[in-house]
Amino acid sequence: MKLVCVFVALPLLAAQSFSIGQVLSAPFPDALTASPKGDAVAWVQNASGVRNVWIARAPDYRAAQVTKFTADDGQEIGDLSWKPDGAAVVFTRGGGPNRRGELPNPRSDPAGVRQQIWLASASRDPVPLADGASPAISPDGVAIAWIRNGQVWSMPLVAGKPAQLIHARGSAADLRWSPDGSRLAFTSNRGDHAFIAVYDLKEKSLRFLDPSVDTDQWPVWSPDGAEIAFIRLPAASTDFEYGPKRTGTPWSIRIANVETGEGREVWHAPEGRGSVFWRMSAGNQLLWMAGSRLVFPWERDGWLHLYAVPVQGGAARLLTPGEFEIEDVAGSPDRATVVFSSNQGDADRRHLWRVAVDRGIPERLTPGAGIEWAPAALTDGRVAFLHADAKLPARAALRETDGTVRDLAPSTIPASFPSAALVEPQPVIFSGKDGLKIHGQLFLPTNGSAGKHPAVVFFHGGSRRQMLLGWHYMLYYNQAYGFNQYLASRGYVVLSVNYRSGTGYGSDFREAPGFGATGASEFNDVLGAGSYLRSRADVDPARIGVWGGSYGGYLTALSLARASDVFAAGVDLHGVHDWNLEVTSVAPARDREKRQAAERLAFESSPMASIKTWRSPVLLIQGDDDRTVAFAQTVQLAEALRKQGVPFEQLIFPDEVHDFLVHADWVSAFHAADNFLARYLKP
Repeated sequence: MKLVCVFVALPLLAAQSFSIGQVLSAPFPDALTASPKGDAVAWVQNASGVRNVWIARAPDYRAAQVTKFTADDGQEIGDLSWKPDGAAVVFTRGGGPNRRGELPNPRSDPAGVRQQIWLASASRDPVPLADGASPAISPDGVAIAWIRNGQVWSMPLVAGKPAQLIHARGSAADLRWSPDGSRLAFTSNRGDHAFIAVYDLKEKSLRFLDPSVDTDQWPVWSPDGAEIAFIRLPAASTDFEYGPKRTGTPWSIRIANVETGEGREVWHAPEGRGSVFWRMSAGNQLLWMAGSRLVFPWERDGWLHLYAVPVQGGAARLLTPGEFEIEDVAGSPDRATVVFSSNQGDADRRHLWRVAVDRGIPERLTPGAGIEWAPAALTDGRVAFLHADAKLPARAALRETDGTVRDLAPSTIPASFPSAALVEPQPVIFSGKDGLKIHGQLFLPTNGSAGKHPAVVFFHGGSRRQMLLGWHYMLYYNQAYGFNQYLASRGYVVLSVNYRSGTGYGSDFREAPGFGATGASEFNDVLGAGSYLRSRADVDPARIGVWGGSYGGYLTALSLARASDVFAAGVDLHGVHDWNLEVTSVAPARDREKRQAAERLAFESSPMASIKTWRSPVLLIQGDDDRTVAFAQTVQLAEALRKQGVPFEQLIFPDEVHDFLVHADWVSAFHAADNFLARYLKP
């Protein structure tokens, strides 16, 4: 692959010469989406909290911003969907409601906010169409359907008025138009089960396909519109929502006739490995490809791979063999090939591959030391995608048919972005306390001074995540990577830990025995990280700190509660402190002893259970409209720390959510973390 890099001039900056604001200043692209014809791509660009939609079209794919939002107002943009002719794109602006029906309003706008469907194109100013989310445009481009309050709404795309299309029980999701636009399929979630529903626009009738007690999801139409394939997840009760699930009641793939509603099984996972479904990063978990083949993800060998099965039924054929995991997946416009990202041969990065569904011999598209994701296959053989590396953050790019790569919007990276001052993190492997091998990324101080440095351990959230040897493909961890780079510039040795129960290293690693609320086995990796840093000649063992968010906040609090002799201070962003506030036991009510035992184990796996040995100071950071981790977690911990006399500080963002929506809040949080760590870890 020949690489053509076109960037604005980035000045060479001396070590320690950049600010938190500078290292987080590059725009973050997301939601890359190809047009139905495969001759254009759209994506969302988040420039310091100002979110806008960009489009690039054939033949030259010159990028253009088609919306004109100007404020860091915390209003997300997503759900991009193209008109079939590629003339315009619709999208959702604004987040969905919490359990009380409140929309995210992180700027505390007294006038309130709305979640709306917008229409944008290069030839006209963007306009709001209606309240709601998840827009889907009909194949003829005449109508649009979307979800509002769990119900399906629709309107003509030109000069139409919004109206509720379907009044039905349950909550609708996964809207899918039939190829001729005469029907609309969707998932009807009913709580403990879900149906695949089909609405006939002409007859105004609703039919449920092959209904059962199970959970049916991700409908995909056959090319002729006569059938729908879907995945069936079996009804099953577990003792706890959280904990390892290596095996279970096997899942299956089914196809139903749209006219009769009758279904048949195409494929069924066997018992044992791979019996529990694990999803890939794609708009649908089934791809109906050429040659009447269905492509789907499966972990039969302990690694997430792509398989193909004939729609008539039969054995599943492995398309992506090897000890690695596929992640982002997209079919080509002709349905003959699939492009995907994976960590094949490069465990802590992502690269792009292409595989023909009738042969199963993957072709590598992007070699090198970069990180590539979110591929979108185009009609002419080119591939649009997002990429980054250790020093340059995420940006949209195009791979030409000859293998050359060029950025689509290079001028959007600020001239003050400190690329030259960043370090290249080193891959390290160390042992957890129980001997399990753990991957990490080591950031060494940029000033190069000799002697012993303060150090900081970083734990990512999730826990189903993996940090990489470069800028991350998720905004949350893009920000975290930038802060780790800043800490290295301030003289810290930084160790980012990919602890057990995370992704990237196979299902056995992800489904680690006793993780989380079922035993906190990740604490072995916490201790292993501390031991590794204390063994380094360039680290002062008395000045090791820890920080992390969400699940990483849980491990931060666990580190301080159980190992204050190792970790001198910590920064805990919206962490879990008592699993029983987060995890709902689903053990049968009649089995009181089993339920109580699970709840005891969950508490014993929590930082709150070790509050008596917590001595190190901590900074607590959270937004009080957190929809992922209950704000009560921080309230409860603060009360307990006060009673223990443990020094703690707090930074609370009113109306902010879990993944901070306001860019200024990220900067404020990291400034507070920087000041806090410096006071306790630097002499």
